[in-house]
Amino acid sequence: MADAESSSKALSGLLNGIAQSLYYGNTEITEELLRLELYPGLPLDEFRPLYSKMQGIIKSIASADMDLNQIDAFLTAQTKKQGGITVEQSLVIAKFWKNHKKKIRESVISHSRWENTVKSLKWRIDLKSQSRNTDQVNSSAAIVEMEIGTNDKESEFVCIEFNEAKMNEMLKKLSEVEESLAALTQIS
Repeated sequence: MADAESSSKALSGLLNGIAQSLYYGNTEITEELLRLELYPGLPLDEFRPLYSKMQGIIKSIASADMDLNQIDAFLTAQTKKQGGITVEQSLVIAKFWKNHKKKIRESVISHSRWENTVKSLKWRIDLKSQSRNTDQVNSSAAIVEMEIGTNDKESEFVCIEFNEAKMNEMLKKLSEVEESLAALTQIS
């Protein structure tokens, strides 16, 4: 019983170490460090295949962004395949994924962005109550403020003002985009 528990703890540590190295940017975690800390009695030629197998499984799970049903089916298939994993290992991997799914997903998304993103968006509608031209009184303007940037750079702030005609035009374009996206998702 204690042997199975220590084996599960070592595998859990290995999975965490692989996640640290692959997804969380921790360059101090190396294959050799993981072997020395978690599997000190295991020769390198036996540890490498285990490390590679677990790294491949984590990459497969993360790249498919598996939900709990998918991971269950995937791990069951891995236990049935020759040279696959044990049932005990599949339980540890499932628990690991349940605990790390969100954080790994966020890491994958943040590393796959090439451009700036909108970090925040604020808007308001202003109504003119006074003007030199009486035809401009009670005209509205939409003010949109956006914070744009990436996680590793300082953000830029953009402020845009739309009169009623430009706002209607923008809303029409957004409706067209929404319709296009709806059509694309219905095809899939």
